Amino acid sequence: MNRRAFPVLRVLRVMRHSGPHLAVAAVAALAAACGPDVASEKSTAPSTLAPATTAAIPWEDQVAAWKQHRHERLQRPDGWLTLVGLSWLREGDNRVGSDPESEVVLPAGKAPALLGVIQLSGDKTTFRAASGVDVRSAGAPVRELALTSDRAGEPTPLEHGTLTFTVIERADRFAVRVRDREAETLRRFAGLETYPLDPAWRLQARFEPVEEVREVAVPNAVGYEEKIRSPGHVIFEVQGQEVRLLALDDTGDGRLFLVFGDPTNGSETYGGGRFLYTDPPRGGRVEVDFNRSYNPPCVFTPYATCPLPPRGNRLPFAVRAGEKRYEQEAAHAAPIQPAAG
Repeated sequence: MNRRAFPVLRVLRVMRHSGPHLAVAAVAALAAACGPDVASEKSTAPSTLAPATTAAIPWEDQVAAWKQHRHERLQRPDGWLTLVGLSWLREGDNRVGSDPESEVVLPAGKAPALLGVIQLSGDKTTFRAASGVDVRSAGAPVRELALTSDRAGEPTPLEHGTLTFTVIERADRFAVRVRDREAETLRRFAGLETYPLDPAWRLQARFEPVEEVREVAVPNAVGYEEKIRSPGHVIFEVQGQEVRLLALDDTGDGRLFLVFGDPTNGSETYGGGRFLYTDPPRGGRVEVDFNRSYNPPCVFTPYATCPLPPRGNRLPFAVRAGEKRYEQEAAHAAPIQPAAG
C-alpha cells in the first residue's frame, strides 16, 4: 500500500445495492468507524457502530476508512505532528517565552523572550500577557485569562502567531503543551507504514469484567504512573495459547482501550508498545482487531505523555498487524520529568 494514499473507500458499492436510508446510514457509519482522534495520548478509537449498519460495509473498507482518518487527523493543526513543546509548571509564576531560562520555553523565532506568565495556584491556572504582545484565545485578544486544563474537557487555547499552547494535567501535575502549525515534524511527514491487512488478526475474545471498576496505575513515557480506570480483562487465543490483556477505560463510553507490547517492539514496531481500541463488549464477547493497532503519539514527538503497557500486557508472540515503526521516530534522549513541587 502506498503510505501517502490509503485505498479509495467503496461506499458507493453499498449505495448501489441498497435503499437510500441504508445508503445514508452506511456513509455515516463509515465516517464514524474512523473514530475520534482527540488530542489526548490515547483516543483514535473506532466508534460504536450498529451491527446491521456495519454489515453493509466490507470490513476491508472499514479499516481503510479508519486508516485514512488517522492519516488526515495527524496532519491537522492540533494533530500530534504539530507538538513542539512540553513544560511542567511550578507553583507560582511561570514565565512563558522564547528565553531558554523561561519555565515554559517557546520555539526561538516564534515568540518574544517574554510572552507572558502562567500562574499556578493549587489546581488553578491563570495567564497574564506581557505588555505589548499579541496573545489570543479563540481569536479574541487576551490580557488575563483563567485557563481550563484538559482534565475538565477541552483546554483553553492560547495563540500567538503559528503557536498554540494549552494546559494539561497528568497525575495531579500541570504542564503546558505547545503546538506549531508550521512544525518541521509536520512538514517532513511522509505517511504511515502498516502490515498487510490480515483477517487472522481479527480475533473474537471474551470480556471478563471486574466486580467493581477500579483505577489501576499505568506507567507512562515521562517516567511516572497515571491512574486509569479498568473495567476488566480481554481473553483470547492465538495458536492455541490463551492470553489475558488488562483493558482500560479512558473514554467512559464502553469502549475498551488496550495498551500492549509484543516481540516486534523495538525492531519492527515502536519500542513502547502500541494502542488498540475495541467497540463495547456485547454479551460478554468483544472483537479485538489488531489490524487497527496503532503507534502512540510518542513516535512523532518527545513531548507526549504516552501510557506504556501495564504489567501483564506484553504478549509472548509477534503481532504483525497494524502500524509498523515510524521511520522518523522521535528521539527520546531522556524522560521528560515533571517539575518538583
